[in-house]
Amino acid sequence: MLGLVPLLIIPFILYNLGLTGLYGAGPDGLPWDNEVLSLAMMSGGTWTMTLGDLLIVVALLLLFVEVIKATRTSNVSVIDHLLSTFVFVAFLVEFLLVRGAAHSVFFTLMIISLIDVLAGFSVSIRSAGRDVNLG
Repeated sequence: MLGLVPLLIIPFILYNLGLTGLYGAGPDGLPWDNEVLSLAMMSGGTWTMTLGDLLIVVALLLLFVEVIKATRTSNVSVIDHLLSTFVFVAFLVEFLLVRGAAHSVFFTLMIISLIDVLAGFSVSIRSAGRDVNLG
């Protein structure tokens, strides 16, 4: 049952929790520029990771899992693709209508969701074609 849930709903929910003020607020009222980690590098530079960067990394890891899930060829995969499309539509609608979603982190999450939809359908079509050729 959990295999049906599109995992990219997690960054969507986490972003919206950030809009409620759960993670504190940065200089622009949003938490995405808050520093999570800072490391001194051997080069002498300093690498910092913000909350927004962390959220994007989480979304990319979940995208990888979603692409692996797309290789399944069953009736369940059709439902999974449909739900992933709904998640993308939710991202798009929120991006267009919610002031706090007009942020580069949210835009990047929306594009990751679009890639999930496109990759999911592409991988499924390719896998189904291979199954037809083998049968």
